[in-house]
Amino acid sequence: MSKRPKISIELIDRLGPMPCHRGHCVGDCYDFDTQRGELCPMAAHVAFPYIDILRYGGSIPGQPEGTAVFCCPDVETINVFRITRAEA
Repeated sequence: MSKRPKISIELIDRLGPMPCHRGHCVGDCYDFDTQRGELCPMAAHVAFPYIDILRYGGSIPGQPEGTAVFCCPDVETINVFRITRAEA
């Protein structure tokens, strides 16, 4: 049985007029399996379907293989995150 791929989440841009209410900054990176509690719950909620797709071998249309880019749902902040799958 193979191990699950490692999933990392990196904050790559901020588009909104306000700083992140959770304190995230561009460049922050999180290991989904060991640091998910440090990620804003709103961002984690949006990320989960993408993580599930990538972790189990799927891909996101229009995204490079093994990656997904998504935005935080906070309209004042609009943090842009990139999820990357790496084989374990």
